[in-house]
Amino acid sequence: MKPIAFARAETVDQALAAVTARPNTVFLAGGTTLVDMLRIGAMEPDNVVDINRLPLTDLEHRPDGGLRIGAMVRMSEVAADPGVVERFPFLSIALAKGASAQIRNMASMGGNLMQRVRCPQFRDIAYACNKRVPGSGCGAQEGLHRGNAVLGTSEHCFAMHPSDMAVPLTALDAVVQVQGPRGTRAIAFDDFFLLPGDTPHLEHPITADELIVRIDVPPLPFARNSHYLKVRDRESYEFAAASAAVALELTDGAVRDVRIGLGGVATKPWRAKMAEALLIGKPATKENFAAAAATELAAADGSHEMNRFKIELAQRTMVRTLETVTAQITQRGGRK
Repeated sequence: MKPIAFARAETVDQALAAVTARPNTVFLAGGTTLVDMLRIGAMEPDNVVDINRLPLTDLEHRPDGGLRIGAMVRMSEVAADPGVVERFPFLSIALAKGASAQIRNMASMGGNLMQRVRCPQFRDIAYACNKRVPGSGCGAQEGLHRGNAVLGTSEHCFAMHPSDMAVPLTALDAVVQVQGPRGTRAIAFDDFFLLPGDTPHLEHPITADELIVRIDVPPLPFARNSHYLKVRDRESYEFAAASAAVALELTDGAVRDVRIGLGGVATKPWRAKMAEALLIGKPATKENFAAAAATELAAADGSHEMNRFKIELAQRTMVRTLETVTAQITQRGGRK
C-alpha cells in the first residue's frame, strides 16, 4: 500500500477545506469499507480525512412525521430507535440485517451510502474493471458474477449495489443533503445513485469536494405497515441475493398506496415504480402481486448464466413481502 497522508477534522468546514486543498482525498467515517479498499489496493487516495468527530450525529423525529438523520449517526442507533421501529419498521429491519453487530456499531449512515460495490472483479486488482479503471473492460462478463445485478445493467458494468438500508430509503423518497464549497444542496435519493451506463466509475452526482451531512426522510404514515425481506445464502453477515422493502396501505382489501424497493438485484437501490403503478387500485391478492413483480422484472438482464436465477428470485421476494405486509394489516383489523 502506498503512503497516505492523514488528517482529522473537527468541523464540516475543516473537512471541506482539507479535501479542497489536496486532490484525491477521501473521507473516513466508520471505515468499515474504506479500510478494506485501501488494503487490497482497489482505492489509492493520496489523503484520508477522518470525519468521525464532526457534529453530524443528530437523529431527529420531525413534527410532520418525517425523520432527519445526521450523516455520522451509526447504523445501530437508527435501527434501535423506538420511533424508527414504530413508524419505519422496514428501515429498522434493513439496518439490523445489513451487517454484523460490530460493523453496525461502527458504520455511519452517510458512509453506508458511499460504500463501494462487492463485485469480485472490482475488488481484485488482477482483473479488468471499468468501475475501478475506466476503459479497462469488465472482467465479470466472463468471470464470477453470481452476485451481480440483473436490473440497471450495461455492457460496461453490472455490479450489484450492496446496501440494505438504501432499499427502504429509496421506497421512502429520502433526500440526501450534501455540503461543499458552493453551499448545501439536496439530492433526491433515486438521483443519488447513478446507473453505470458508459461511465460506471461515476457512482454519485456529488463532487469530490462535497460531503454528505444528513439524510431527510419525508413523512409517510402508512410506512408503519412495512417489512423488509432479505434472501441470502446464509442468515448471518451476508449480502442479499435479493431483497424487498414494502410499505402498503389498503382500503377495503384493495391497494390504496404502495412503495416498493428492491435490493441485491440492481446496480442501484431499485424503486419498483412499474409494480407500484400496477398495484394501486387493485385487490391485494397474490395473483396481482405476482403480475406486478413480473412486469417490474420483465426488462431484467438474463444474459449471464450465474446470476440469471435472480430474476425469478426477485419476483418471489417481492410477492412474499407484499403478502407479509398484507397479512400484518389484516391481523390488525385493517388499522393503518
